[in-house]
Amino acid sequence: MRRTDLLVGLAVAALVLVAGCGAAPVAAPAAPAPAAPATTAVVPPAVVAPAEPASVAIPSIGVRSDLLHLGLAADGSAEVPEDYALAGWFREGGRPGGRGPTVLLGHVDSRDGPAVFYRLRDLGPGDVVEVATGDGTVARYAVDRTEQVPKDEFPTFAVFGATADDVLRLVTCAGDFDRGERSYTDNLVVHATRV
Repeated sequence: MRRTDLLVGLAVAALVLVAGCGAAPVAAPAAPAPAAPATTAVVPPAVVAPAEPASVAIPSIGVRSDLLHLGLAADGSAEVPEDYALAGWFREGGRPGGRGPTVLLGHVDSRDGPAVFYRLRDLGPGDVVEVATGDGTVARYAVDRTEQVPKDEFPTFAVFGATADDVLRLVTCAGDFDRGERSYTDNLVVHATRV
């Protein structure tokens, strides 16, 4: 399958919205940038090999969570964590230390009260998010901005699309609760960059 066919297919699948909290449409995984010629390649000492994230900590809002591994649901949307107390890593996307977005999804609440990403809305520019990997490395990200968007206008490519930088996206639900759909009307997206 050609890359353009794959991107079109994934973009179409991304249009399928999921009613669950933290669910968001999914775009193509981040594509690696072309390698520089060997004679000009310079790797800064701070660069580490991409590794699977194992946990997330957001000290300013008291979040500490192991990460579940999430993939694509049968309808082409991103899976969401079954445990409301845990966040999940969308494994079809990036990894800390690599190019592109590492995307973490979590619920805002449950029938029992606040869930893992309940206070995500309290984050502001400069707040730190720490993602520990399975090899013990801790990647630190600084929040750039947050945005609340209607689910039917979810910025798929801004969240899941390829970037040249090591960035982090945190996604949860927001807005009004639609009792008929048993879902929130909006998503909250936190954009952060590796520091």
